[in-house]
This record gives sequence, C-alpha cells and structure tokens, in this order.
Amino acid sequence: MRASSCSAVASWHAALSPPSPESPDTWPLARSSQREQRRRAAQPRSGHSSLSGTVAIPGSKSLSNRALVCAALSTGESTLRGLASGDDTARMVAGLRALGAVIEQHHDGAADLVMRRGIALADASACSVHAALAGTTSRFLVAVAALRVGRTTIDGDVGLRRRPMGDVIRLARALGAEVEELGAPECLPLAVSRGRLQLASADATQLVLTAQGGVSSQFVSATMMIAPLVGGVVVDLPPDMVSRDYLHMTAVVMRAFGAEVDVSDAQVRVGSAPYVGTTYDVDGDWSSASYPFAAAAIVGGDVRVAGVRRESAQPEARFVQVLQSMGCAVRFDADGAVVSRASGQPLGGVDIDMGQMSDLVPTLAVIAACAESPTIIRGVGFIRAKESDRIGDLAKQLRAVGTEVQEKPDGLHIVPRPLHAAVLDTHDDHRLAMSLALLGLRCDGVAVRDPEVVAKSWPNYWQAMASGLGLELRDEPTGAEPIRDEPRR
Repeated sequence: MRASSCSAVASWHAALSPPSPESPDTWPLARSSQREQRRRAAQPRSGHSSLSGTVAIPGSKSLSNRALVCAALSTGESTLRGLASGDDTARMVAGLRALGAVIEQHHDGAADLVMRRGIALADASACSVHAALAGTTSRFLVAVAALRVGRTTIDGDVGLRRRPMGDVIRLARALGAEVEELGAPECLPLAVSRGRLQLASADATQLVLTAQGGVSSQFVSATMMIAPLVGGVVVDLPPDMVSRDYLHMTAVVMRAFGAEVDVSDAQVRVGSAPYVGTTYDVDGDWSSASYPFAAAAIVGGDVRVAGVRRESAQPEARFVQVLQSMGCAVRFDADGAVVSRASGQPLGGVDIDMGQMSDLVPTLAVIAACAESPTIIRGVGFIRAKESDRIGDLAKQLRAVGTEVQEKPDGLHIVPRPLHAAVLDTHDDHRLAMSLALLGLRCDGVAVRDPEVVAKSWPNYWQAMASGLGLELRDEPTGAEPIRDEPRR
C-alpha cells in the first residue's frame, strides 16, 4: 500500500479534467512519478432522494486487449473501434508497438485505431515493454513475445511485480520459448525469446498442454491467442479453473479474426487457421456499467447505461441478474440497459458465487453494505492476488465505515450496519476506488484517497458519474507527494 496523508469525503463536486495524452501520437498514459494527493467523494445533489440519468461508459478493457493482440498477430490491416480508454489499454498499445506493430491512432475523440502491420516476429533485436500495473497486458505480452526471435524484457511497477506469472511462464516454456526470470521467482521482470518454439508449418504437430487454474484464466487466454501461429494447441483445463468464462470471451474475439477455437469444460482446442485482419467493434464495458447500476441499487431511481448489450461475451453482463435478485428491476433497449429500484422496494442481500465475474466483488460488497440483510460472496479466493488483496483490503475498508465483515477463505460474509464517515484507502486499486466512493451516496463524510487510480480502466469515471447522474463531487487537493510503493503487509 502506498503511504498517504490525504483524506477523502463523500460528495461529488467540481470534477477534475481527464489526463491529457503524453504526446500526439501516443495513447493517454495517466501515471506519473509524482501526483497531487487528493480526497474525493460523491452524493446526490440536495433535494434529490433518488437518481435519474444516463451514463456513458468506455469500451470493454477485456475485449480491447484481446482484440489488440489478435489484430497484431493478423495478416492485413485491422480497424478497432470503441476501444477502452484506460491506462491498461494504453500499455497494451505501447507494448505492441515496442514489438514492432505499426499502429495509427485517431485523436478526434473516437477511441479507434488502425493496426497497419502486426508485430515483427523475425526481428532479432532486443526490446523492452513496461506494463505499469497492467496484469492482463503483461501476461498476454509474455506469450506474444515468445513468438519473437529477439529478446523481449517485460517489467512493471512494484505492484505488478508482486503478481503471479508462474502459469504463463510454464506454458510459454512448454511451447519451447525461453523465459528468464530476472527478479523474484515466477514474477516480473522476465526476458522472453522464441528459443525452440516452432511457428506453424505444413508438418507441424498440434501441441497438448496442461493448465493450472487456481490463480487466473489469463494465462490460458494468452496461450490460446498465440496458438494459431504455432500450428494449433490443445490445453487441458483443471476442474478448479478460475474465471473460466473469460476463455469463452477470448474465443469469441479470436473467431472474429478468423481463428478456429472450441472451448469445453475440460479442454480448449485452437486450430491452425491464421488470423486475418478485420474491423472489430468493442462492446461497452460491463464492469464499468456495474458502478452506475450500483448507484441505482443503493439510492433508488432509474439509471441507464448506453452501449452495453444483453448478449455480450463479457461474463459481467450477468451482474444485472444479481441486482434483480436484490430487488432491482432491469430492462434493455436498442442501445443499453436500465437498472431501477422503486421507492419502498427493499434492497436485499444475496448468497452468490462470484467466481465468473470476480472483478465485480467490490461493487457487490458495497451494495451489500447498504442492503437490509446479509450477503455471502463465495468462490473468489483468488482475488487476493489482484491489484490489491480484494478480500482483505476490501473488508478492512468496509469495516472502517461500520459494516460487519467476516473474511472467508473464498470470499466475504457482509452484515449491514449503520454507516459512518471515514476516509478510505484505494490500495492503488481502480475497482476499490470506484466502488468505495459509492458509499458516499448513502452516508455523508465517506471519501476515497488517490481518486486518480481510476485511470487504469476508466479515466473519466468521476466526470461521467457526476454529469450523467446529477451527483456532486468534492475534490480537495492536499499537496504533492511522491508515490512510494511499499510491500503489501
């Protein structure tokens, strides 16, 4: 956790401007070695007991990163439209460029780009990639770098260096790639090169690999996406494969670029059909949609999110079913979805396995703290190794506002209690920041430190929520302080 002396309150006033691009030809990167420490909070404008409005969300980060990789491994040009706007996507674009991809970006307000040429597989020169805190980017690019002749060094910020990389290292080595661990075992930094890995040929034999599944499915997705270039791969999946539904999402994106993929409970099979450049439209991000929908659940009213589809490949699309079970109503139209909770309709707790949409555990936990009965969240023990310890750190922050929380090996037991004011730590985790701030809709005096961490996935979060839902932002700078990464305790 980063040391900080700032505090945050609970009422949304005067939003900050979004970060500007580092240069005209690079995607916006929001992090810096120093940043102004702030406290921020949000509440409905005085006189409003319920919410009403429409929130515009970014494109799906998960779909964006998968589409970028597939486009970079395709023959021919690809146009990607509606990409996510956060730092993770910026790091993926920068990483693919470092590997030789030629990417043209538009800066007319549209989140679009053209992949003119993919990565240079035969390039023998050394290159380096810095993924900051982007776990998906680092894991996917380890696999992509395994296709290159030259040595690629992949590193990240201290927080990313703590996250496990063992599964993708083992899978890359099983394909024949050389992976050198330059720091702590099974962590970044890594040096990757093709080694004995053989690209697809007429006499190529399809490889059969076995995945370990207790930490993340991203390692399997990474292997799936490079599989067409090595003649196809079969990956045997363990019964305890976490976030299994993300493998189906990966397959959907791969098929859009021409790949042959089949995903079953026991196996993933990828054929040797090559990727072909295409035009790909990224759906709106269901993870981002969870926050305005949570606001509707907590306060009541009608909140619409534009750009999400009922039939999305994103597992998080099922979150609206969770909200329905808690007492909310959901309806879809041609361009989005509306979540509402009528005045007098109680907000109830749930007992649910969140293993297939684990990124939304913080969102659900905050709603649960505002409900009228307890909630049990199960099946998510692996989220302790996310950007933060999303069980322990989340529980600590909920207790700070008065909620009764029990940590379980695989989740949380949340009992609503009267809330009180507190300044909450984000633990440098964008999802904790976006979720915990919503407590200010129920209780004055709740605020979050370091609100700018939302840049990882949704740089415009504060402005979008304030303008779309009529919320007030309070933003109070408390002076500049260097970022200090400390070991997680």
